[in-house]
Amino acid sequence: MDSWDQATLALQLLAIDPALGGITIRARTGPVRDALLALVDPRTKRIHPAISDEALFGGLDLSATLTSGHLVEERGLLAKPSPMILSMAERAPVRLAAHLAIALDKNIGHTLIALDEGAEPDESVDPKLAERLAFQVDLSAVSRHQISAEPPCVAGQPPTQCLALPVVPPEVTKQVTQIAAELGIDSLRAPLFALRTARAHAILQNRDTIIKDDVEIACALALAHRATRIPEPKPQEPDAPSPAEAQDKDANDTLDLPDELLLDAVRALLPNDLLDQLATQKARQGRGNGSGAARKGNRRGRPLPSRAGRLSDGARIDIIGTLRAAAPWQTIRRNATGGPGLHIRPADFRIKRFEEKSDRLLIFTVDASGSAALTRLAEAKGAVELLLAQAYARRDHVALIAFRGVGAELLLPPTRSLVQTKRRLAGLPGGGGTPLAAGMRAAFEQAEHAARRGLTPTIAILTDGRANIALDGSADRKQAGMDAQQMARVLRANGTDAIVIDTGNRPEPALRNLAQTLDAAYLPLPRADAARLSRSVATALGD
Repeated sequence: MDSWDQATLALQLLAIDPALGGITIRARTGPVRDALLALVDPRTKRIHPAISDEALFGGLDLSATLTSGHLVEERGLLAKPSPMILSMAERAPVRLAAHLAIALDKNIGHTLIALDEGAEPDESVDPKLAERLAFQVDLSAVSRHQISAEPPCVAGQPPTQCLALPVVPPEVTKQVTQIAAELGIDSLRAPLFALRTARAHAILQNRDTIIKDDVEIACALALAHRATRIPEPKPQEPDAPSPAEAQDKDANDTLDLPDELLLDAVRALLPNDLLDQLATQKARQGRGNGSGAARKGNRRGRPLPSRAGRLSDGARIDIIGTLRAAAPWQTIRRNATGGPGLHIRPADFRIKRFEEKSDRLLIFTVDASGSAALTRLAEAKGAVELLLAQAYARRDHVALIAFRGVGAELLLPPTRSLVQTKRRLAGLPGGGGTPLAAGMRAAFEQAEHAARRGLTPTIAILTDGRANIALDGSADRKQAGMDAQQMARVLRANGTDAIVIDTGNRPEPALRNLAQTLDAAYLPLPRADAARLSRSVATALGD
């Protein structure tokens, strides 16, 4: 069963049993996703990551209340059980994910189709919300020529003729739970979803009993994407059933299905890069929910003047500003309507605004080549520790990249932990060539990643300017200089702030030109210690 068939079958099973919670569909906007959503009930409600709590739970209808003179409440989307489609689900903040998870836990008929449009491996749906959705399908590799016009796996008439709900035998419950344990799944929701899926599939096929095909499909749909390890194949049992017995079992279509067959069915759907995906998910969970790209900053600053807006986009109303905007029109509106009271129109609403502020990430990109590498690394280590000592007040984060030999290495991921910094900076290597362009490329990748998380990156390059290793690893001084200039143009086009610190004995013209290309500050500091280096960086940053 390919990804398209899995997705369409999952939608059918979800319509039969809303207690399955929903499905996560990883696909960018395009004809494939549009074709799949065309199979969904057109009355399905659509929500977005910036939806307000009032839109979800309801609240005061301010315009109607002020106009009528008595309290008027507005019902929210979660007031009545219904299917929902969450677009850009990978950008949903923790608040929205928690609200939707609570609504699904109530098991009153809500279902959710989460559209994961993440472009990077670390951009995905909040894990707490994804855990409450029975299915997950990746349509990224599906082309429009691979999709079928009609939903597959529909046998006979619609499943309304089933006289009774299929009963799940106890041995199947035990078997599915054991399979989940073999796959390293520690959530009890997974086997419960698998059992509900098996029952829904039997109903879909107009059967009042569960057969082995139902169990096999259920394990493949509800367990495969939750696996955290690849189960090892068990040795074959010496006492195999005779051909006649096997034929009788197939003829009767019993539920005597060996665990190995179920594991094989699930193992066939496990991606080849499962371990890499799990590592990416763990790293993402350690950093946050990945929703930083949805906003310009990651914390709120001072208040700004309010402006006209709507109440349904998650904003907060400015009561004083709204009344001030409506006041000049009260005489005209009373004469037009002939009624007393305060007349407020949606155009009068004023929304509170706040300055968007971002935590800053200082990416130290240090030249670790040559005989003076250990000295420069020691200076960078001291500067990083001094800056981190002030990070709790300024909310700065610090990262360290060392470039030497033929490439660059991230020695310290973005952190504010002084203890972790001292541990990771101990015993840094040095020596070899000077791949300046490789160091700048590694810094650019870290800056891009930080910007998606809502941070403001600044790159501090510490080098003597004698680049002699090109991006392809060749020892070509001329090409190395050209590659460094090209990376400088990329950083400038991306709008990344930078500082170039010349640690050579004499100012290097090539580094001055590099700083001009970067549109960055150029600081010649031939014999700077850690304290002076820290003060220079702070001054250049405007602190």
